[in-house]
Amino acid sequence: MKANNVLILPGWQGSGPQHWQSLWQAQPGCQRVEQHDWLRPLRGDWIARLEDVVLSLDAPAVLVAHSLGCMLVAAWAAHSRNTHRVKAALLVAPGDVAQEALRPVLASWLPIPLQPLPFKNTLVASRDDPYCSFERAQTFAQAWGSGLVDAGALGHINADSGLGDWPQGQVLLNELIHT
Repeated sequence: MKANNVLILPGWQGSGPQHWQSLWQAQPGCQRVEQHDWLRPLRGDWIARLEDVVLSLDAPAVLVAHSLGCMLVAAWAAHSRNTHRVKAALLVAPGDVAQEALRPVLASWLPIPLQPLPFKNTLVASRDDPYCSFERAQTFAQAWGSGLVDAGALGHINADSGLGDWPQGQVLLNELIHT
């Protein structure tokens, strides 16, 4: 992966040391957007933090979001006047915050913004993700104007999926960066 200003956007509870996002952030040009509270995520707080980081960069960013991080990208893009400062986004395993089990904990994340993102983006979805059905991921991809990649049966596309540094994801990211 060769890029500058790649912002890693983990989901709820962050990404642990074996998560592909954590492995990617160790590469030059990548940085994790640290949130104030990973366990009780408030949409407004997370949007403000992403806005601050995007504004601090000297060149357009490429966003790499996982799970709730995908919802962050959609929510930030719906409210920010600085979306021109983002070149592209890789959205992986969006977490469907409208699921009955997640609503009480992630209530501030509703409603889910369903307007097109103003930058190119690719959404990667798994066929057996416990946090988002493939059909729901297709709905998000269509609404956000995303290219959709069917990852097959990879669960939540996280450390438990056994992906290591996820070379296939790096290929997708490079395609976004260089097109």
